[in-house]
Amino acid sequence: MLHAMQIQVGGARVELVRGDIVEQRVDAIVNAANTGLLGGGGVDGAIHRAAGPELLEACRALPADAQGRRCPTGEVRVTPGFLLPGRFVIHGVGPVYHAARAGESAALLRAVHRNALAAAKERGLSSVAFPAISTGVYGYPVRDAAEVALGTVREVLSADRGSLELVRFVLFSERDLETFTQVLAGGGAGSW
Repeated sequence: MLHAMQIQVGGARVELVRGDIVEQRVDAIVNAANTGLLGGGGVDGAIHRAAGPELLEACRALPADAQGRRCPTGEVRVTPGFLLPGRFVIHGVGPVYHAARAGESAALLRAVHRNALAAAKERGLSSVAFPAISTGVYGYPVRDAAEVALGTVREVLSADRGSLELVRFVLFSERDLETFTQVLAGGGAGSW
């Protein structure tokens, strides 16, 4: 795991690292899930493989609506982590990016980060790791996603001195890590 940057916000530390989210030794990892919560590609598939078949069983046990959505876009659901180092998986569904509806996409991406942090706080967790939600197959531009994600985390941590001590963003590629680092260093997300 390559540490790129960290910064204090309120009583918590925000870290940017390059690595694999399934290897993170934190209380909870956030899964970039789809609305069905039945696994998929990218981060979602990696988490399901690493957690073992019990994760899929736990997701299947969650209620679904008529369209098969166990978790609407912008919301989160929580399951145990099973074989993962962390105790919990917070399944968060980010938006599919549409440039014509960039404001709506940003609002949904903010909501999923805010809801994941609230779920961690409700459980008294001290550490949580996020991937770059919606930046893979969902097409969200990485810099825009970094500004929304980091800005939301800053707002939540600045306003609430809860149990969270560490919020880590785990970026899979060097390019994504560089982009998040630029945003955190002052190229976006407001002033830290």
